[in-house]
Amino acid sequence: MKKTLFVSAGLLLLLTFLGAALYFKAERAGEAEQLAEANRAGLTREHAPTLGPSSAKVRIVEFIDPACGTCKRFYPFVKDMLIAHPERIHLTLRYAPFHENSEQVTALLLAAAKQGLHWETLEAVLNAQDDWVENHVVQVDKVWRHLDGLGLDMDKLKADMADAAIAKQIDQDLADARSLGVSKTPEFFVNGKPLPSFGFEQLKTLVDEALAQAYP
Repeated sequence: MKKTLFVSAGLLLLLTFLGAALYFKAERAGEAEQLAEANRAGLTREHAPTLGPSSAKVRIVEFIDPACGTCKRFYPFVKDMLIAHPERIHLTLRYAPFHENSEQVTALLLAAAKQGLHWETLEAVLNAQDDWVENHVVQVDKVWRHLDGLGLDMDKLKADMADAAIAKQIDQDLADARSLGVSKTPEFFVNGKPLPSFGFEQLKTLVDEALAQAYP
């Protein structure tokens, strides 16, 4: 009898714990969505690099740090979704350089955008990430050797990197990240909605739901 009561009490505690965990998870997701709605203007800016047609009804906003290993792993996953729905998905990239010295690589990428080579440079930098990120710290001097063959005007690139306008763009991205509660990368918003929890499947589910609603 005592054993039965002990097991029942244990199950009750477990169910209570799981119920509370689900409640707080839902509550946090609701708060995040309210925050996104209140700060929707901060999701996109004119300077932010984009992929996909402007007419697309499903709009993904990704906050990314070029030194983030998880961002590197997510990049092909996001790209595959755009390839699978070329007319229906639009991607806006925002930079949140949280790693040490990462703002310098971010400046490099935004400077490359001024030459129309943002995405090519981003892919080259991400592919070589293991070489220029050591213990989560960016070694900027090691980035340059991975830019060969991209067609960049290196003198212009370095001059643009030092431009106050690029520094202002990075500051704006970071300010918008803070206003939206972004504290880690990658962070995604799909048609203004944040991920309820982090993961590949969670992102795919949110995108699939948005596609089904926008293109019934």
